[in-house]
Amino acid sequence: MLPSVYSSPLAERYASRAMLELWGGDARYGLWRKLWLVLAEAERDLGIDIPDAAIAEMRAHQHDIDFTAVAAYERRFRHDVMAHVHAFGDVAPAARPFIHLGATSCYVTDNAELVLMRRGLELLRDKCVDALRSLAEFAREWRTLPCLGYTHLQPAQLTTVGKRATLWMQDLLLDIADLEHRIATLPFRGVKGTTGTQASFLSLFDGDHGKVRELDRRVSAAMGFAASIPVSGQTYSRKIDAQVLGVVAGVAASASKLSGDIRMLQAFGEIEEPFEKDQIGSSAMAYKRNPMRSERIAALARFVLSLEPNANQTHAVQYFERTLDDSANRRLAIPESFLATDAILVLVRNIVSGLEVHPARIRRRVDDELPFMATEELIVRAVRAGGDRQQAHEVIRQHSIAAARAVKDGAARNDMLDRLAADPAFGVPMSDLEALADPARFTGRAPQQVTEFLEEEVAPVLARYTGAAATDEVRV
Repeated sequence: MLPSVYSSPLAERYASRAMLELWGGDARYGLWRKLWLVLAEAERDLGIDIPDAAIAEMRAHQHDIDFTAVAAYERRFRHDVMAHVHAFGDVAPAARPFIHLGATSCYVTDNAELVLMRRGLELLRDKCVDALRSLAEFAREWRTLPCLGYTHLQPAQLTTVGKRATLWMQDLLLDIADLEHRIATLPFRGVKGTTGTQASFLSLFDGDHGKVRELDRRVSAAMGFAASIPVSGQTYSRKIDAQVLGVVAGVAASASKLSGDIRMLQAFGEIEEPFEKDQIGSSAMAYKRNPMRSERIAALARFVLSLEPNANQTHAVQYFERTLDDSANRRLAIPESFLATDAILVLVRNIVSGLEVHPARIRRRVDDELPFMATEELIVRAVRAGGDRQQAHEVIRQHSIAAARAVKDGAARNDMLDRLAADPAFGVPMSDLEALADPARFTGRAPQQVTEFLEEEVAPVLARYTGAAATDEVRV
C-alpha cells in the first residue's frame, strides 16, 4: 500500500540511508541539544554560575527527544526553537534556567546547518572517491582499446576506451578538490548574538570582551571547527550556502556529463550500463535494454542544477542583518541538493563498477571510419611514391566522399583504401596501405596518457582515502 500522504522520492527511492539520516530530525535536533550543552559548558567554565546538575542533565538527554511534546509546544508557541527549548527543559529541569542563555535562534539553526553541510560534503566526497576508484580500474583495463573519438558529435580522430574514462575521472578529481577545500575552510557561525554584535554575551560577562571572544572560540572548537566566521548579522552570510551548493551542483554536473556519454555509447552499442537478470527495460517492448540509471542521473542532476542559483537568490535579498524569507526556502533547497546528489553518486558508482564493453561493436564502428582517419598519412605516402601533394589531396577527397556515401547507402565496409589502391592517379599499391588498417596507429599517446594519469593524478588521491567502498544499493 502506498502511504496516504506525499513523501519525497528522494527518501522513498533514491538517496542513501546515511544521507537521509544526516538530514533527519534526530541528527538536526540532536545537534541543537549538543549546541546548547557546549554553550552552557563554555559559559560555566568562563565564570557563569551554572550548576553541575544542569550540565549533567543536558548531557544525559541529548538524544532522547520527545517529538510529540515538541510538536505540541510548536503548535502553542509557533516557534520551532522555543518548542525544543521547552521540551529539553522538561527532561532537564535543573538546566531549564540556562538552556539557550544569551543565544538567539540562529545559534542552533545556523550552526547545526553548517555541521550538517560539512558532514554532507564528506559523504559526497567519499562517494566521488569510490566512483573514481572504480573508473580507475576500468580505464586501466581498457586503456589500449581503440574507439572513435567525437567532436561536435561527429566522428573525429581515434582515442581509446580507457582514455575516454579519464575525462570522466578528471571531472571527479576537480570535484573532489572542491569538496576538500569547502570541508577544510567551512567556518562555524559561532556565538554572535541577536544581530551579530554579541551584546547579550557582553552583558552576561559584565563587559569582559576577552571572555566573549573566548566563548566563541571554545564553542566553535567543541563543535569541531577551527574558526567561526569573523562577523555576522543574525545569520552567517548566506553566500556560504551558495558556495556549498555550487560545489554540490558541480558534482551533479560531472555525473550528468558522464551519464550522457554512456547513454550515447549505449545507443551505439559500444558500452552498456549494468542490466540485471530480471530487470525489465520496457513494459511493452520486451527486448528493450534502456539506460535507465544514466537517464535517472540526468534527471536528478537537472533538479540539483536548478537549486544552485536558488542559494544566490536567497543571499541577494537578506537585507541588513537578516530577513526570514530564507528559512522555509533553505529547509527545502539545502537538504534536497545533498540528497539528490547523493542519489546521483549511488547510481554513478553502480554504473561504472559494472560497465559492459563490446569490443566487436567498437571495432566495427572504427572500421567504418578508419580510412578517413588516415588521410594525412595517405597524403605523405603518395608524395613519397613520387606524387603531387595537392593532386593526392584531391584524389583522396573524391574517394573518401564516395566511400562515405557507399557506407551510408548500405555498403558492408568502408572500401576507401581499395578505391585508392586501384586509382593510378594515387600511385600507392595496397601492400603499402594495409598497415593503415591497424587502429592502434591512430590513438596517439592515449594509452600512455591513461597510465600517466592514473599514476600521477589519481593514485595520490586514492591513497588518501583507503576506507571500504560504498555499498549503497540502487533501490529501483
